[in-house]
Amino acid sequence: MSERQLLLVEDDEPLAKQTARALELRGNRVALAHNAEQALAALSGLDHLDGAILDQNLGNDNGLDLIEPVLAHFPDCRVILLTGYGSITAAVAATHRGARNYLTKPASPADILLALDADPTNPTLPLPATPPSLQRLEWEHIQRTLDAHDGNISRAADALGIHRRTLQRRLKKRPTASDYQRDKHFRED
Repeated sequence: MSERQLLLVEDDEPLAKQTARALELRGNRVALAHNAEQALAALSGLDHLDGAILDQNLGNDNGLDLIEPVLAHFPDCRVILLTGYGSITAAVAATHRGARNYLTKPASPADILLALDADPTNPTLPLPATPPSLQRLEWEHIQRTLDAHDGNISRAADALGIHRRTLQRRLKKRPTASDYQRDKHFRED
């Protein structure tokens, strides 16, 4: 296969650089953006785009809102949405807007490329070889609970059965890109 042009939109700069580098080592050209404004600027500077890997949560922006502009510029582009925690509602919204697949972080470069190449009539990817770390699962559970309570810390803490201050302390310990490296399924294949 010839070199593909990809757009990676990720607000976590160390994770974005690491993922872009790994994708480039696999024979792809990667345009990198860290927010919606940079992504839209990158779109106008590209002559073609084979794939777009969009983080769902981009600070104040939402990667879901980038799917339609990407496909308006490049209708044949394969769009993959990445998120720190899975949500059926967001996955459905992403596919209705035109995303080809929806992956939870950390997604290895191999996972991303598999999702880009997957048959759209059968988008099932193989399960990771090892389960995510306990820290990762806890973070995802906290994020889902916060989302279910519209970001209200007190109500989410009540639902989790912990004190509000305990939840605030745990939220300050957000996993970083280096934490994700410890999960075996993030390592490059």
